[in-house]
Amino acid sequence: MHIIESGNVAAATGVKLSRAQVIAAYPITPQTPLTEKLSEFVESGEFEAEYIPVESEHSAMGVCIAASTAGARAFTATSANGLLYMSEQLHWAVGARLPLVMCVANRGIGAPWTVWNDQQDSMSQRDAGWIQLYANDHQQIIDTVIKAFLLAQTVSIPVMVCYDGYLLSHTYMPFDQPDQGDVDSFLPTFSPENFLNPEDPGNFNPVTLPDVRPGVDGKMEPGYIEIRHNLHHDLRSSIEVYGEIDSEYEEKFGRGGNPFIEKYKCEDAEFVAVCIGSLSYQLRDVIDIMRDSGTRVGVMGVQMYRPFPDEAIADALSGKKCVIVFEKALSYGNQGPLYGDIKSALYCSDDKPPIHNYILGLGGREIRTQHLLDALTDSCGSPETFGDTPRWIGLKL
Repeated sequence: MHIIESGNVAAATGVKLSRAQVIAAYPITPQTPLTEKLSEFVESGEFEAEYIPVESEHSAMGVCIAASTAGARAFTATSANGLLYMSEQLHWAVGARLPLVMCVANRGIGAPWTVWNDQQDSMSQRDAGWIQLYANDHQQIIDTVIKAFLLAQTVSIPVMVCYDGYLLSHTYMPFDQPDQGDVDSFLPTFSPENFLNPEDPGNFNPVTLPDVRPGVDGKMEPGYIEIRHNLHHDLRSSIEVYGEIDSEYEEKFGRGGNPFIEKYKCEDAEFVAVCIGSLSYQLRDVIDIMRDSGTRVGVMGVQMYRPFPDEAIADALSGKKCVIVFEKALSYGNQGPLYGDIKSALYCSDDKPPIHNYILGLGGREIRTQHLLDALTDSCGSPETFGDTPRWIGLKL
C-alpha cells in the first residue's frame, strides 16, 4: 500500500506491523505524534497491544524493561531531554540484553531550551551500548523499524531508530506500507530465550562480583568484565547480522541493500561528503551542482552508527582526495563525533585521505544550500590545508 503521511506515522506504522505487544508512552516534542498514532491504532482495535501512558521518560523505559523481561515485544519513543532522562535505564536495558526498540526523533538538548532539530541527543548516548540506526526519509523509517525488531531479538541488544525531528517527523512524504502477512513471515513471533517464568524461577541481573564465580549449577559464571566483553563482541558481530537481515528484507520487499552507508555518485568521486540523516539528501542537490561544474564529488549517508561499520567506511573512503564530514552534533571540547569515528576507521589505511569537519544546524539553525556549496567548494579546492579544527557553518558572532 502506497500512502502519504508524516515520518512519525511511518514509524508508528512500522511498530504496528511488527506486532509490538507493549507500548510505553510519554509525550515530548517532536516525538509525540508517533505515540499518539499508536494509541489510535490500539483504541480502534487495529493494533492489539498494551498501551501504557506513564509519568516520565524514565518510567517509559522502566515499563519496557519490565515488559521485555517478562517476555513481551516492547517499544517506546522519545526525543532530546527525554532521552537523557532515560539514561540510567538505557544502560540497564542493554546490560540486561533486552531486545527493545525505541524511536528517537532527534532534537537539540537544553539548556538553553530548544525544540528544533539537531542530533546531539542520540549522539550523547552513543556509548550506552545500544545499536543506533539512522533513517534518511520516511520509507527508511518504516523499513528500519521493522528490521530493528528482528535485529534486536536476534542479537539480544536494544536498538534505537533515529530520524530528524520536524525535517522527517512532521513532514509528509510518500512511502510504501508493507503487507502484514509479508512482515509476519519476515519477523518471527517474539520468543525470548530468557524471561521471567513462574514455572522456571530465576534471578535476573543480581549484584555481579568482579571475578568469575560458580553458579547454582556449579558452572563458572562470568564476572562484570566478561559480561562487558561479551556485549562488545556481540555488538561488533551485529554488523554482519544486520547486513544479513537487510539482504533478507531486500529480497522480500525490494528495498534495502545499503545497511551501513548509502552512497550517491560516489563510484567515481574524488571527494566525498559524509553525514547522517536527511542532510545527506539535501546535499545531493549540491553534489549535482558541483558535478555540472566538473567537480567529481559524491555524498555518503551513514545509516548504522553504533556499532560503527568501520570496514565499510574505510572501503568507501580510502583513496579519495578528501572526505568532508558534516554533522549536527559536537563532542564538546574535541570535534564532531562522526568525524572522530571516521578518522579512527581510516587510521590504518595505506591511502588515507585528508578529512575535514563542519559543524552546522545545531538547535535547528537553517542549513542553506549555498552554505553547503561554499563549504564543499572550499574543501575540494584546498584539501591539504584545512587542519584538524572543526569549522562552523551558519555561525553569527
